[in-house]
This record gives sequence, structure tokens and C-alpha cells, in this order.
Amino acid sequence: MTLNSADPAFVANLRRLLPPAAFRDISPAYLQEPRGRWQGQAGVVVAPDCTEDVAAVVRAAAKACVPIIPYGGGTGLVGGQISANGPAPVVLSLERMCAIRGVFPDENVMVVEAGVILADIHDAASKVDRLFPLSIAAKGSARIGGNLATNAGGVNVLRYGNARDLCLGLEAVLPDGQIWHGLKRLRKDNTGYDLKNLLIGSEGTLGVITAAALKLHPIPAGEGTALMTVKDPRAALNLLAMARDQLGEAISAFELMHRTGLEFLTEALPDLRQPFEVAPEWFVLIDVGLARGLNPSEALEVLFADAFEAGLVSDGTIAQSQAQRHAFWEVREQIPEANRRVGSVSSHDISVPMSVIPEFIERGGEIIAGLGDFRINCFGHLGDGNLHYNVFPLAGHHRDDHRNQRDAIKRAVHDLVDEMGGSISAEHGIGRLKVDDLERYGDPTKLSMMRAIKAALDPVGIMNPGVILRE
Repeated sequence: MTLNSADPAFVANLRRLLPPAAFRDISPAYLQEPRGRWQGQAGVVVAPDCTEDVAAVVRAAAKACVPIIPYGGGTGLVGGQISANGPAPVVLSLERMCAIRGVFPDENVMVVEAGVILADIHDAASKVDRLFPLSIAAKGSARIGGNLATNAGGVNVLRYGNARDLCLGLEAVLPDGQIWHGLKRLRKDNTGYDLKNLLIGSEGTLGVITAAALKLHPIPAGEGTALMTVKDPRAALNLLAMARDQLGEAISAFELMHRTGLEFLTEALPDLRQPFEVAPEWFVLIDVGLARGLNPSEALEVLFADAFEAGLVSDGTIAQSQAQRHAFWEVREQIPEANRRVGSVSSHDISVPMSVIPEFIERGGEIIAGLGDFRINCFGHLGDGNLHYNVFPLAGHHRDDHRNQRDAIKRAVHDLVDEMGGSISAEHGIGRLKVDDLERYGDPTKLSMMRAIKAALDPVGIMNPGVILRE
């Protein structure tokens, strides 16, 4: 079915359905994405403040065959939050749906609307002595609806899982304008198809998430953070295995980083204080949370001593204060910003089985070297196999100097990922950026099932057309 633009007549109809406060200027903020790959367009930008008004917008768009682009915090890295071509869409922002509907500390549950900023959820949980563990670099602007729509991962997946694992129920508006009232606070609800998990990760192509029931966790009584220098990624994997043997599920995060990341921080963010006088080739950041009566610093000291004796680590620093813990994490969390400022030729959010990570890094370096002279900044969540494998020009050069090599680099990296049984999208989603890659590497039967689901729920094709599946 042919889609139509949100023309003046359609906008006039929306103005009869929604209050004036629901309309936003079509500003650049709604038409850009962080990497600058696309420039979006819009026929109208609306920001309803209730689920019923979201449903009214969707019903009107379905009747007029006008596309809808759900918009959260705009922090997505695969272009799913904008429409660069085709009919001018409705940009449906959830920014005014920012209420925390209920906090139930005895149940370890919080019910929030989709527009609540992730950092505000952290603060609300902290006020009742609870933790919402989903944490990403963009937590100060990302909104929970977008986090769920993309099944965001972040640094604590090792212990707590990704967004899918932290959600109990959803409220959502389907492509025909019906409201699905699935906002239950239950941990057991075995009543048919799991619609919640169908919508989580669907990137706005099957409906608009308007609210969620989230899992909370107790705040660990003792938290500790350490940086440890390792010989190579294989040693880092062995250190992770040792840490798990000693600390079990107390390990919240285990991040692998390379010297190139520190060099980029020096280059792009020189005011950021770094923890090493001489940057190591490889190092890991370990975060632990222990129960009352256990000392995290002592646990990390024992781990370091055993790892040093086993030849896995050569140096290390254990944070002695909350300020120092924050400083260690600041290094990790600012690496993506430094990458952005340096400017990558090709960036990759990939995962491979953990045991083959060292082989992937070695073979990947050889493949990239065969394509030219580049710098590689490889870092990521070692505990769940997710690496951010990004290729940059040499110092003094610009990424535009290698524009004609971008596709070849991406193809080479993704071919290797596919060969090693990995995924070309670990936590960022498919969006518009990786539609071709999904078709190339995706299982044909899976793609057929996805198209059937899309056709069943969104037969008109108005929900985020061109995202995940080709229009």
C-alpha cells in the first residue's frame, strides 16, 4: 500500500484531535542522529502526554496511510529514529510521557512511562534503596521506551541482563491504534504468546511502547572497581573465568579496553584525567557488588594476587573511594565520545562467542591491515561477548579520506563475524544502517517469519517503515 505524507490537511486533522501543547516545532533536534549519517524529515512533530492521545495519532495515521517515526531520546546509533526519504512522516515523540506511575520496592518493581529518561529512573530507584541496573553512556538523554524498543544492553549485562531481561510488562499502541494493556507486574504469566518480548527489540516497527513495568534490584551493600593490566585478550578471558570462580554473580561488569582508546581520549578529551602514567596495551575494568559483610576491596585484592601469580595481570589499581570509582568509569564511558570526535571510517557493534574473541581480534587486525593503514579501537563488554570494533584513519588524516573504503571494511569485519558464529548487531539494533547486512547474514527462515509478523500487525506499513525490514 502506498504511504502518504503528513500534509497540511492531515496536520489540520491532528490539531482537531490533540491539544495545542502536543505539537512541536520541526526543529533539527528531531531530524538528526548522533553519527550524522542521515538528515531526517517530518511533516509534523507531535508529543502526546497520554496513551490515549498516542492512540489517536496512530489511528489517524493508519486511516490516512501516513508513516510514523517513534522518537525517544534520539540517541540511537543505527538511524532508526529518523526518516531520510519517502513520504514526510509523523515524528511521534514520547518526551511528554515522562511520569513514574508507581514504585513498589517490596516487589522490586517500578512502572514508568516511555518518555522517562534513564538517569531519572536510576534516581527514582535509588530513593527507595533499589537499583535499576540498565546503564549506557547516553543515560542522561536516552528514554526508556527507546531503550526497550532497541533492547539496549550496556555495561551491566553480565550480571543483570539487557533491557529485555529487566522488563515485566508493557503498555503499547499497536499499528491500528488499539492499546495493548500488558502492563503487569508479574514474574510468572504463562498465558500464550510473549507479546512483550515481541515488541522489545522491534525498534518501533510493530507499535509504540508507552509504558513499562521494570525490574528493580537491591543495591549491593559493598561495591568495588578495579583496573587491571592484562597481556592480551586471552589473558583477559582467563581473568574473567577466575573472577567468576571467586566472586560468582557478584561481578557486575567486566570491560575490555585497548591502549588506542586512551590515546583517543588524550587526543579528543585532553582534560579527562587518565589512571595510567603509561598506557598499557590491554586492560580491563572490573566492577563488583557484594552482599553485606563482604569487603569488595579485599575480594579484588585477592583476585589480583591470584591473577598476578598466574601471569594473567601485570599491574592494577583498586578504587579507594566513590570518586575514584567514578573516575575509572569515566574513562570507559567517555571512549565513545572520543571515538565520535576522532571520526571513524567504519564502526561495528558485534558479538562473537566469548571463547573466540582473541582469535577474532587477531584475525580482524590482519584483515584491516590488508585493506590499508588504519587504527583500530577495539573495546567492549567482554563478559557477554559484545565488542565495539571501530576502524579509524591514522593521526593527521580524516575519515573522509577513506570514504570509498567504508563498505569494504564493514563487509570484511561482518564476514569474519558471520564466519565465527557471531552477530552483526549486538546491542545497537538494525535500524536503517544494517538492513542490507541483515538480509546478507540473516537466516532466511527468520527473515520470512519477521516479515509475516510485520504484515500481520502492520499491514499498512506505517510503523517506522524501512527500519529492520526493507520497505
